[in-house]
Amino acid sequence: MPNHFHLMIHVTEKGCQNRISGTNEISELSYRLGILLSSYTTTTVINNSRGISGSLFQKRTKSKLIHDQEYMVRCMHYIHQNPFVAGLSENKLEHWKYSSFPDYAGFRKGSLCNKNLLFELTDYDAHSFMKDSYDVLGGDVVKLFY
Repeated sequence: MPNHFHLMIHVTEKGCQNRISGTNEISELSYRLGILLSSYTTTTVINNSRGISGSLFQKRTKSKLIHDQEYMVRCMHYIHQNPFVAGLSENKLEHWKYSSFPDYAGFRKGSLCNKNLLFELTDYDAHSFMKDSYDVLGGDVVKLFY
């Protein structure tokens, strides 16, 4: 998406541990994501490639706890269908090059996503993942994410 991104992260016990950052206590995961998002190197490289300056991301971040398998599946499909529904991907979900969908569907061999973990947590396999991914999420389901 041109103006935002979605991450679905499986957090380990260590990532849930808290740390002190300034005068605040935050989770290790939140601390490290904050470093990544505010990284001078990342910002500089992207800004230079686009000929712009300033912050890359808005300060507002949302997070949702994925509490069960059904909600996880809905989130996964929402994330993958988001560029398609927004009209950014022509004809097929796998045409949005910034998506992990081609990795999970077997069209691309990326190393960022852990396909086996997702399939284990959702009871999916590559075939059922591909089939279900093209079912459009209804408006009532999409409201669950906001």
